[in-house]
Amino acid sequence: MKKLLPALFLAALMTAQAEDKKPAADEGKPWKQWFADGKLDGFTIVSGTASYKIEDGVLVGTTTEGSPNSFLMSPSFKDFELEFEVKVDDALNSGVQVRSHLAKDGDPAPEGAKKPLPAGRLYGPQCEIAVNGTAGDFYDEARRGTWWSELTQTKEAVRTEAAKAAFRKGEWNQYRIVVKGDHYQSFVNGVKAADFKQANDPEGHIGFQVHGIKKGTGPFSVRWKNVKIREL
Repeated sequence: MKKLLPALFLAALMTAQAEDKKPAADEGKPWKQWFADGKLDGFTIVSGTASYKIEDGVLVGTTTEGSPNSFLMSPSFKDFELEFEVKVDDALNSGVQVRSHLAKDGDPAPEGAKKPLPAGRLYGPQCEIAVNGTAGDFYDEARRGTWWSELTQTKEAVRTEAAKAAFRKGEWNQYRIVVKGDHYQSFVNGVKAADFKQANDPEGHIGFQVHGIKKGTGPFSVRWKNVKIREL
């Protein structure tokens, strides 16, 4: 019996080491699909008058002449991972707001803004959708009016030539956005396009943008499909 003890101890040790090597359990909640059921329940159009509809599970946002930037706004989120595919008309600029805020009557100017915003204006970090090399970078919409890669001095390290070229003009493009704590990341077609930290917006809305257009142009559209989110 005594001769078995070392063998049993060794077996137990090997089992414990094997358990240590297993990947950690995923702490995120289950994925939730948006728009595939043809419904916009829980979402609100704010800031402008662009139209939003669902066609065969694809969210289609279309410009309205004379309208400022419009957003299809979700409820509020803290930490999350968001994935989608997007296709935008070449002449249109778009984006997805994250942890953004809706201005109300009487609100003071947000920190970084030059003046108070009109009631109903959505503002905050926006992950860019565009064909001009800025896709995946984050713009501080309606507030600081500049790129977070510049504000956080991450532009040189992250906005590489590969990042600038990741978005494919006229095609469906896959986005992954991860926001956890003060850490923001985006990936466009698998290429890292943003990676920075900022603690100003711990919680806020997600908003699918249809950009305003010049008079006498359009209509233009942006399309999102396979949109899914999970809270972290």
